[in-house]
Amino acid sequence: MSDATGAALKATVDPDSVRDFLRIDPGFLLGDESLLGELGLKVDGGNVIDFGPAALAKAAAAHRREASVRQAIEDNARANYSAQAQTHAAVIDLLDARNHSDLARRVDDMAMLRFGLAAGVMALEGPSRVPAGWRPLAEGQVDMILGDAPIARMGFFAPALPLFGDRAETIRSMALVRMAIWEPRREALIAFASKDPEGFTPDMGTELVNFLARVVERTAERWPVL
Repeated sequence: MSDATGAALKATVDPDSVRDFLRIDPGFLLGDESLLGELGLKVDGGNVIDFGPAALAKAAAAHRREASVRQAIEDNARANYSAQAQTHAAVIDLLDARNHSDLARRVDDMAMLRFGLAAGVMALEGPSRVPAGWRPLAEGQVDMILGDAPIARMGFFAPALPLFGDRAETIRSMALVRMAIWEPRREALIAFASKDPEGFTPDMGTELVNFLARVVERTAERWPVL
């Protein structure tokens, strides 16, 4: 049967009607060895339909698809577990910071050593003093960098490249997260950068970077800026 003929029959025949007919008269199928052969089936001596090569091939293909999906789920679960473990260890590292400068260093180390990123940077709006190791920002600059994103901006944003200093030329994507520290409130930013264009993308969830920003925010409030 040609593909065109098969397509025409499929368009005119109701599959439910075919199934109902075979349920009522199963002997029609069992008695047509030619049709069974085309379907990859055969009838054994006990009048039981046996799977032929075509049916076995379909079953094997379905098994491979199932195994592939299961492997993907397992890989994703392992990646999530690893990320959680690294996050817990990172939080402990951050909480051990001795001052603002040490906190900034730990953020950068955390980004590179625990998450394989290119940089982790902290920035604070002026006009008063900015801690050593933090990037100074003009008032209102956090809003300019984040744009329409109230909390976090993911992806590549060229105007934020100066945050990463001499590593800026290697940056291809970034996560920029708002922080607010002390009273009166001072706007701040934590920025993570990747050399991979797909490291941070606009459709990526922000839960992890937002959680780390909140930890850094609370830790930074231990010490006043003199």
